[in-house]
Amino acid sequence: MKAIVHDEYGEPDVLDFREVDRPEPGGKQVLVRVHAAGVNIADWFIMTGTPYMVRLAGFGLRRPTKRPVPGTDVAGTVEAVGSAVTRFKPGDEVFGEGRATFAEYACADEDDLVAKPANVTFEEAAGVPLAGITALQMLRDAARLSSGQRLLVNGSSGGIGTFAVQIAKSMGAEVTAVCGPRNVELVRELGADHVVDYSREDFTHTSERYDAILDHVMNHPFSALLKLLTPTGVLMPNSGNGGKWLGGARHTIKAAALSPFTRRRLAPLLARTTRADLEEMARMMESGQLGTVVGGTYPLSDAARAVQHVAEGHARGKVVITVQSTG
Repeated sequence: MKAIVHDEYGEPDVLDFREVDRPEPGGKQVLVRVHAAGVNIADWFIMTGTPYMVRLAGFGLRRPTKRPVPGTDVAGTVEAVGSAVTRFKPGDEVFGEGRATFAEYACADEDDLVAKPANVTFEEAAGVPLAGITALQMLRDAARLSSGQRLLVNGSSGGIGTFAVQIAKSMGAEVTAVCGPRNVELVRELGADHVVDYSREDFTHTSERYDAILDHVMNHPFSALLKLLTPTGVLMPNSGNGGKWLGGARHTIKAAALSPFTRRRLAPLLARTTRADLEEMARMMESGQLGTVVGGTYPLSDAARAVQHVAEGHARGKVVITVQSTG
């Protein structure tokens, strides 16, 4: 089968489109014929080996020995199942989290997949797992957002942001979305009650106060963000940017250091894919409460450009790799 492989850390030119062995599913695994794979900033981190904690996490100090084929988000058709799989059979359309999904075939644990709603395309489904579940867990678990509360989303037109606006509205929140000028109408269509165009206005220079802030950009100091919160508000820093050594973990460490000195909550969260949350996302998509903004699609052979586009930080919604298996 064809796959994207990188044998060393570096810029997108380390990604090689070549023939590799097709994986075989273990007892509780499902082999998915990949139709689409979502691209995340994590794929850039793993490709470049920065922040360096990625290497220390077990991906390989000098070379990406643990994950030479990138990609986790996946949507496709079940090709084969392991001997202990009970929920799926060949031909089922699924989406969720897999391993090495920038390929024509990929394996996933049975409990990391759910049925794809019939009214959702493979490209739309592939954009959901990491970004959608991060938004859901941030708002539900970290913010404990409830109806009538006020939420500000900085980075509202990106992958996590577009899901966050929609999920927050389904929870009954009043949403202020911060984005660039070309995405103002987009976030309004997603349900944002108020939109701040960052090219015209600094959202931190306001008398407005919020019950929760989800900041996926972190281009303002903590002090400026905390001032925007109500006395019992919560700040959720969720940016992967933060330097070559720690990356986004720098914000988590800083939040932990500041927490004892403020009544406001600082709640960074590392999302974890669960079957229950994938099923919740599927339910919301099927009912029309949630949709994926697919801002760009690239063929598998052009995965390097897809990853580069996401890394530049201005992708609209989700970037998705489309795959046509040769069988």
